[in-house]
Amino acid sequence: MDMKVKKKLGLKERYGLMTRGLGWDTTYQPMDKVFPYDKFEGIKIHDWEKWEDPFRLTMDAYWKYQAEKERKLYAIIDAFAQNNGHLGVTDARYINTLKLFLTGISPLEYMAHRGFAHVGRQMRGVGPRVACQMQAIDEIRHAQTQIHSMSNYNKYYNGLHAPRHMLDRVWYLSVPKSFFDDAITAGPFEWMIAIGFSFEYVLTNLLFVPFVSGAAYNGDMGAMTFGFSAQSDEARHMTLGLECIKFLLEQDPDNLPIVQRWIDKWTWRGTRVLTLVGMMMDYMLPKRVMSWKEAWEIYFEQNGTALFNDLARYGIKVPECVNQTFEDKEHISHQAWATFYQYGAAADFHTWMPKPDEMDWLSEKYPNTFDKYYRPRFEYWAEQHKAGNRFYNNTLPMLCQVCQIPMLFTEPGDPTQICYRETDYKEEKYHFCSDHCKHIFEHEPEKYVQAWLPVHQIYQGNCFPEGTDPTAPGFEPLPAVLEYYHINHGRDNLEYEGSEDQRNFEAWRQQATKN
Repeated sequence: MDMKVKKKLGLKERYGLMTRGLGWDTTYQPMDKVFPYDKFEGIKIHDWEKWEDPFRLTMDAYWKYQAEKERKLYAIIDAFAQNNGHLGVTDARYINTLKLFLTGISPLEYMAHRGFAHVGRQMRGVGPRVACQMQAIDEIRHAQTQIHSMSNYNKYYNGLHAPRHMLDRVWYLSVPKSFFDDAITAGPFEWMIAIGFSFEYVLTNLLFVPFVSGAAYNGDMGAMTFGFSAQSDEARHMTLGLECIKFLLEQDPDNLPIVQRWIDKWTWRGTRVLTLVGMMMDYMLPKRVMSWKEAWEIYFEQNGTALFNDLARYGIKVPECVNQTFEDKEHISHQAWATFYQYGAAADFHTWMPKPDEMDWLSEKYPNTFDKYYRPRFEYWAEQHKAGNRFYNNTLPMLCQVCQIPMLFTEPGDPTQICYRETDYKEEKYHFCSDHCKHIFEHEPEKYVQAWLPVHQIYQGNCFPEGTDPTAPGFEPLPAVLEYYHINHGRDNLEYEGSEDQRNFEAWRQQATKN
C-alpha cells in the first residue's frame, strides 16, 4: 500500500503560507470600508499580488535574527557602561552630538514605529502589510537601543534629561518633528515614500554610516554599536521603500505624476532635515572621518544618481531640487553652526567656535567657500569670546512655513544674501526659505497653514509655564521659555568652554588616568 508522505515545504511555499496565506477578502463588510485609506490619494492598484517582497523573511526567522543582534548589542553597551567608556571619548564636546541625536532623531524612530503600524493596517495587500509590521518592530527597537545606549551619558552630563518633553517644545526640534508630522498625516502610499525613500534612503544612509563612523572614531562604542546594528535593518527598509515606488509605477500609468510629486517633495524635505546632520559631522565631532560635503557626494550624489537612473525607465525624473543641493553642500553646515552658535542660549547643548587647526581642516575640505564666507566671521566671534564678549543673539528669527528652519540659507548663486520667498494665501502672508519649500506649500496650503511654528508660538505667549504673566513688570521672556523647554540655563546650554560638562569630564578623566 502506498503511503502518503507529507512533503516538507520549501522556503518559498513556507513563506507564502506565513504571509500571503494569512490574508482574506472580507464578506460581511466591503473591502473598501475595511481599508478606506489606500484609494483616497488617487493611487490605482489593480493586482496586490504583484507586490514583490524584497526580503522573504518570516516572523519566526525575523525574531531569531533580531535576538542575536540584541545579545551582541547589549553586551557591548553593558561593557561600555561598566568600564566608564564615556571617559574614552575624544573630549566632552563630542557628547553634545548625542544630546542633539537623542532629542532630535531617536523620537523620530518611535514616530516611524507608530506610522508603519498604522500604515500596515491600512494596506489591503498582505505583502506590504506584513513588511510594514516588521518595519514597525524594527523602528521601536531602534528607538529603544538608542535610548539605552545614550542613557549612560545622562548619569554624568547635562542636557539629556528630557528628550521627549523637548521634542514638542524646543524651537529647532520642530524641524525633524515637522518632517514626521507631515508624513504621518499623509496617506499610506505617501508615507511609504516619505519614510521608505526619503527618511531611509536619503537621511539614514548619511546618519548611520558616516556620522556613526565618526562616533567610533571619537571612541563612542555605544553609539557605534547601535548605529551599525540599526544600519543592517535600514538596508531592508530602503529596499522596501524602493519596492513600493516600483510597485506603484508598474500598477497604472496614472500613478506616475503622483509618485513624481512625492519624490520631488520628500527629497527636498529630507535634504533640509539633513542640515542638522551636516552640522554634527563638520563641527560637533572633535575627530572627523569626512566632511559633510564628501559624505553627501558619496551617499547621495553617487548612490542617488544610480537610483534615479534605475527609476528612469518608469518615467521618473531627477527632482529639480537636486541641482540646488549641489550648491548647498558647500554651505549648509557652516550656516547652521553659525546659527546655533548665536542661539546657544536657547539650546540643550553647548556650542563653540572651531579651533585654528579645525578651521584649517574646514578650509581644506571647503576650499571654494569656507575661507571666503565663513572663516572671517568665526575668527571674529572667537576673538570676541576671548575678550569676554561672547556673542548671543537675543532676537527671534523668521521661520520657513514648511521645513520650519530659521531663515539661515542663502540665495542660490549668491552666498552673501539670505534667501526669502513669500506667498499670500487667504489674505495671510507666508514665508519660505527656498523656492522648493514654497512650491510644496502652494500644492497643499491647507496643510501647512496649520504648522506649529515655535517663534510664532512664543510671540503669542504659548511657550511659557502655566500661570506665567507676561505683562508683569520686569518680565523676562527667555528664562520663562527655557523653563517651558525644561532647559537648565547655565548647565545645559551656552558656551562649551568653562561649562560644567567640560570641567567634570576633564576632572574625571584625569582621575581615571591617575588611578
